[in-house]
Order: sequence, then C-alpha cells, then structure tokens
Amino acid sequence: MKNFAHMPRPQCSEWDAIEEAEEILPGIWSVLTASHGGLILSGERQEAMPDALRIEGGSYEEDVNWSHVVLAFETEFQEHSKLPAAHIALARDCVRCWHPDAFAAFTGEAVTQDESYVLKRRRAYQACIGELCVTAAWGSWADWVPEGKTGVVGSVVRSVDHLGHAKYESARQYALVDAKAYEERTEPASFASLNAELIDCPPGMTR
Repeated sequence: MKNFAHMPRPQCSEWDAIEEAEEILPGIWSVLTASHGGLILSGERQEAMPDALRIEGGSYEEDVNWSHVVLAFETEFQEHSKLPAAHIALARDCVRCWHPDAFAAFTGEAVTQDESYVLKRRRAYQACIGELCVTAAWGSWADWVPEGKTGVVGSVVRSVDHLGHAKYESARQYALVDAKAYEERTEPASFASLNAELIDCPPGMTR
C-alpha cells in the first residue's frame, strides 16, 4: 500500500468558505461549509484515484461523490481511518446505486437494475425514446384545467444520459389527463400511458 503525504488544511472549497475540516487520511480532507461539504484530495491522492472513480478537480461532494474516494481507498479506510465500518459499506452501495457504470468498471461486478436507481431510471427513459412524455403538470387550480383533470405539458424524449436524465425535443405539446390517473402514474409518464387528450396551447403558455 502506498504511503501518501499529509496535506495542509484547505483554505477554500468549491462549495463555500470552509468552517470545519479534518484530515481523515493523509491527503484526504473532510470539510464542511455553511451550505455543503465533501472530501478534498491532495494532488497525489487525486492522481492515484482509479480512472473509473476519478472526478475532475479533486473535490468530491458529500451527497454521492464522497463514496468514490472511500471505495477507491477502501482497504486503507478500513485499516487506518475512524470511519465506521457501516459507512465504508455504504460507500460501496452508494456508488453502485448512483454511478453504476463507474462501479462496474472499477470492481468488475455487474450491477442489476434492482441495485441501481440510476440504472432503472435510465432504462425506463430509454424505452420511451421517441415518445411524448410529461415534463410538467398543473392542477385544477389553473384556469385552463377543469375539475377532475390535470393539465400536462410534454415533449418527445430524444436521448438519455448516463445518469438517467432525459433530453427532449424543443417542441411542446399540452394535454388534459384524468387527475387520478396522473396521481397513480409511474415515471416516465408518457402521454399514451395517461390517455392524454391533446389541447391547444393555453393562453400565457409557450409552444
């Protein structure tokens, strides 16, 4: 196992001014700001990050990306850090769920749809490429939506990125759907699955 050099306390972060900081392993600082936080790596640590897990810049935010660092140096965290074992296990689950491609590339382990929200979402939207899908909705409080209906706007799904985010055609289409059917929808919600009734663009809206 390589011995990494200690790193001076970071003076700033991409999230905000640093309020608290702790070097949890040599070259890996856990920082907190008023709004966010995460892990900041030394240049040496960043260079040692596996290609599949490396994120440009050396800052790994606290919601998901921190888990890349823990997974990359898992043995070292287990043997030399104060991080609880459950937290180290969580890192593996976090990468598997939110960055399944990175997890599979690094570990060589296949990720199933049941293990990854992102994989499940990505496949669902891939199945809807070319279909008109809902992107926003209004209740009957809107003056153009009758009682018992939900007003929706949608566009055709053009493609899906690696995180399961759909990209849409620019043209919009408006419709009315049964309010109960909309409440019980599954995502992505296609106009076809909701038996949408196409309508003209409501006043004040854009096509």
